[in-house]
Amino acid sequence: MTQVLACGAAIVTLSMGIRHGFGMWLQPVTQEMGWTRETFAFALAIQNLAWGVFGIVGGIAADRFGAFKVLICGSILYGLGLAGMALSPTPGWFVLTTGVLIGAAQAGTTYAVIYGILGRQIAPEKRSWAMGVAAAAGSFGQFLMVPIEGQLILQLGWQSALLVLAVAVLLIVPLAFGLREPGFHGSTKIQRTQSAAAAFREAVRYPSFLLLTAGYFVCGFQVVFIGVHMPSYLKDHGLSPQVASYALALIGLFNVFGTYIAGTLGSVLPSGTSWRSSISRAPS
Repeated sequence: MTQVLACGAAIVTLSMGIRHGFGMWLQPVTQEMGWTRETFAFALAIQNLAWGVFGIVGGIAADRFGAFKVLICGSILYGLGLAGMALSPTPGWFVLTTGVLIGAAQAGTTYAVIYGILGRQIAPEKRSWAMGVAAAAGSFGQFLMVPIEGQLILQLGWQSALLVLAVAVLLIVPLAFGLREPGFHGSTKIQRTQSAAAAFREAVRYPSFLLLTAGYFVCGFQVVFIGVHMPSYLKDHGLSPQVASYALALIGLFNVFGTYIAGTLGSVLPSGTSWRSSISRAPS
């Protein structure tokens, strides 16, 4: 369990950490390339939509072929997307690489895949805690990586900084070896009795799943909005880019505590149904 959780958390830290710093590139990219801020923001919007759409594909592929293969492909796509983000000569190419390619890469290197591994490999009584740790790792990635990305831009320039990250994200490949699961390699085959379509139909019948999805929508909307636009907003008002990087890092730091506590509480507190049942059975 320790190996699975450590490798999964490290992958999420790197993948999500890089993603949370993309707003640091808004001004240098648009100023040097002569593009509008709307062009940059549109590419990031496409990225998040692509992440959502390809997240379904990535989850299905991980169940069928194994998360290991999806993580390898996602890491390579991430590297190519970051290189394309650095070298795109036109807004169209920028949207294609920064938006579609990196969005697809995030689908294969973040929660949709990692949570599936944790769900299969971690005992039910510790599963909520483990998912809280993985979610906290994504927030820790924001705390760790955003200041590093700011310094890379300052010291190397925005294009070279992206190329450095394109190489760094390939560290997901060796980490993925720690997440290889029995049944997806060798002679053993996993027998599955439920199709992806049937699983989806079952999920949408649960109100908790729909509420969880709505919560993620709200979370993603506000986090991406702040992450993309706050650095440029602060610079417009005379503050240095480092102020934005530290502010975003602090958001990630405090979210580490919140997500870990939430995951821990999920392991020790009863679910809504069992809690209500236990209350109704309690003597008056």
